[in-house]
Amino acid sequence: MARMDKQATLGTLLRSLIDQLDPAVERAYEGLGLGYRPRFTPVVRILRESGSARIKEVAQRCGLSHSALSQTVSKMAEEGWISVSPGEDARERVLRLSMKAERAYPALEQQWSITAQAAESISSDIGISLEEVLKRALQALYEKSFDARLLEARETNRST
Repeated sequence: MARMDKQATLGTLLRSLIDQLDPAVERAYEGLGLGYRPRFTPVVRILRESGSARIKEVAQRCGLSHSALSQTVSKMAEEGWISVSPGEDARERVLRLSMKAERAYPALEQQWSITAQAAESISSDIGISLEEVLKRALQALYEKSFDARLLEARETNRST
């Protein structure tokens, strides 16, 4: 495995982290023989908890844009993981887990536990909770966007 360049910046580091995690998780799901994708997980978990939800609600709970989640929802419906029906408003779509998802849920839940355990081993190796670091970074960005931070940095550089 290649080592990370010491000059790598934040964006490169984040992409590299995802490049290390996602394929491994994808392979674990392939090993289950379910045709499941990691990006389905937040939708499955939310629908399992709530029974049904509008796509807008799921997007908000996942912290994803409506358009990003729409792509995932389309793929999930195409592959038989969820059903999509019209809501009260013609623009609204209501999501529900399919029988395929319900049958696969115990295996998925077990894999999520294994994945969480593997993630905890990373935190143990680095001496800090990677999940907590990411949650804190996202919270800071919700409170003040990166756009605002870039503008502040630009202003600071003009002043000096």
